[in-house]
Amino acid sequence: MKKYTIQKSPFVVPTTDGKLIEEHFGLATNGNSQISIAFMVAPSGWSEPFQMPEFEEYTYIIKGKKQLIIEDETIILEAGQSIKIEKNTRVQYSNPFVEPCEYLAICLPAFSIDAVNRDH
Repeated sequence: MKKYTIQKSPFVVPTTDGKLIEEHFGLATNGNSQISIAFMVAPSGWSEPFQMPEFEEYTYIIKGKKQLIIEDETIILEAGQSIKIEKNTRVQYSNPFVEPCEYLAICLPAFSIDAVNRDH
């Protein structure tokens, strides 16, 4: 029995806003509800509604910048920086910058559309 798993074909989450989401491990890829790990590319001008996830989210910026509004504070992360956001924290993610933002997102427990609690 193998004690490792190599992910060669992540699940590409369908989006309508130009954002690339490649889930390497998580609910959509392998049914893992404990953790999700995804590579993402947020295009210039991208944003999503405020949300209050029922999971911790770690974000590591590989290239570009990403803006976060956490509660009422605006934070800009740059390449090489990371952040941990506690569950049940009101947050909005966006990329108001010229270049795309490449980053990794890790959620504990795994990302779920039912647990993200986005504003409508």
